[in-house]
Amino acid sequence: MVSDRDIDHAVAVLRAGGLVAFPTETVYGLGADAANPQAVRKIFEAKGRPATHPVIVHLADAAQLANWAREIPPAAQRLAKQFWPGPLTLILRRTSTVSDLVTGGQETVALRVPSHPVAQQLLARFGGGIAAPSANRHGRISATTADHVHREFGPTVECVLDGGEAQVGIESAIVDLSGGSPALLRPGSITAAEIEAVLGVSLAAPAGDAPRAPRAPGTLAAHYAPQTPLMLTEGDLALELAVSLVRQGKRVAVLAFSAQRPVLQGLEWIAAPQGAAGYAHELYASLRRLDELRCDTILVEKPPQTPAWAAINDRLARAATGSSVLDET
Repeated sequence: MVSDRDIDHAVAVLRAGGLVAFPTETVYGLGADAANPQAVRKIFEAKGRPATHPVIVHLADAAQLANWAREIPPAAQRLAKQFWPGPLTLILRRTSTVSDLVTGGQETVALRVPSHPVAQQLLARFGGGIAAPSANRHGRISATTADHVHREFGPTVECVLDGGEAQVGIESAIVDLSGGSPALLRPGSITAAEIEAVLGVSLAAPAGDAPRAPRAPGTLAAHYAPQTPLMLTEGDLALELAVSLVRQGKRVAVLAFSAQRPVLQGLEWIAAPQGAAGYAHELYASLRRLDELRCDTILVEKPPQTPAWAAINDRLARAATGSSVLDET
């Protein structure tokens, strides 16, 4: 339970240039005063995050947009009215006062208004923007509980507000409104179809490596990764591969979607929820539990490849790529 005293302490830490981890409805954020470049730099140092990778600025309400964005198109106003507070981030053209550390040196800034009551209290009491990527080491599994944050950073983070489990469990959708056509840069629990219904137009695909394409948080190919190598498998192969690896003397951890657990020594097993919302809520906590077992590999049975599962499949694909990269280094 977060008290008024806890919020006051967190605000004092932020105003002194320190780091505060706090819950949002998506994941826990590692926050600093977005108007204080020295404080924002501490985020990058704590996470080991590349300086070119932008961070999201969290605001108390949409009325603060003009402090950070010099152009607020009607599309941004419509999306903010429909989905804020909530798990949607907007990429807009920044004002001249926004630090390059926040934007990764770009002319755009990522902004959102979280709906978690603790985040709302913190932002309202603080009064300014809080720069806050996910509260985990760069490239690793995002934190969805305060305990995850404590395990990740220990005493490095002076203040951790414990708001319980993150409700959504995966990061916000990111929509770029800084160019000609709205583009979905990262899928989230708010689906592309829901966003398009508000905009009245189809979302463009990300522009990839095009010179003017903004870099967005959480969109690196390798991200959200456990230390244990992670492999995505088709449903009919997951069980067969798990048994084969165990018989080779490997310790195997499985995040299963539909397969039945075999009775086999050396096999660790988590049965994932069948619905997309439940699966997303449990995803990072499940990956962390399996990673902590220090098995030889984690097998994840692919969930459905449908629009409702787009954000989950995005995170799993990046986790698989990321674990391969980490395994090689």
